[in-house]
Amino acid sequence: MNRTTRLSAPVLSCLALAVSALWPLSSHAFLSDDEARKAIIELRQRVEANRQASEAAATETREGNAVNRRSVLELSNQIEQLRAEMARLRGQNEQLAREVSELQRQQKDVQSGLDERLRQVEPLRISHDGNDFTAAPAEQRDFDAAMAALRRSEFDAASTAYAAFLRRYPESGYTPSVLYWLGNAQYAARAYKESLESHRVLVTRFPAHVRTPEAMLAMANSHVELKDVRSARRTLEDLVKAYPATEAADAGRERLARLR
Repeated sequence: MNRTTRLSAPVLSCLALAVSALWPLSSHAFLSDDEARKAIIELRQRVEANRQASEAAATETREGNAVNRRSVLELSNQIEQLRAEMARLRGQNEQLAREVSELQRQQKDVQSGLDERLRQVEPLRISHDGNDFTAAPAEQRDFDAAMAALRRSEFDAASTAYAAFLRRYPESGYTPSVLYWLGNAQYAARAYKESLESHRVLVTRFPAHVRTPEAMLAMANSHVELKDVRSARRTLEDLVKAYPATEAADAGRERLARLR
């Protein structure tokens, strides 16, 4: 097989085109062998150059595609990493939100407990038997408990509660009232001497208290129970003289009339 027959189809096609292109130059004569060989060589060179250029372009395209695939893959990996990071951050935010909520609940509980403890020790404004004063919550509770025992007619228990109150709160604003009701509980329990002493302390220490006239009337009753009519009469006379416009004084006048 000669050189011409070994040429590929693309080369033969290019050669045919080249020959056709040269045809006008030799419209009156055929090319010489040297000129034909030279033309064929040039055509081969052009074909080879085109082939190399095509291969280079194809290689560049493949490399570009590979680079693009790597870029896409890297971008996809980055997106997945960002998604994972966002999921982690969301988880952290949810955990932080739960922790904040728990801290707020604990703070609320602590504040409620603190408020309750403050209420237990913070002085209260009290208005009782015409007197305005402050008292600790426990002080008020103890007084109310003693009064509750008296209302249930538990006179011994009430007497004990009142006496304990006076020891526990010697400067309490409740003291005049406690002395009065202590004397009444003792009188109801037939402890007349004790009742007389409780009311005497009230009259001596708190002569201007609203319960003092009633305490003097109760003292006269204790004197009568103790068969000391003279002391009863004297106490009633002092009552009428010191507190003439009171209901206790009116009752004292009636009893003085009966004692005569």
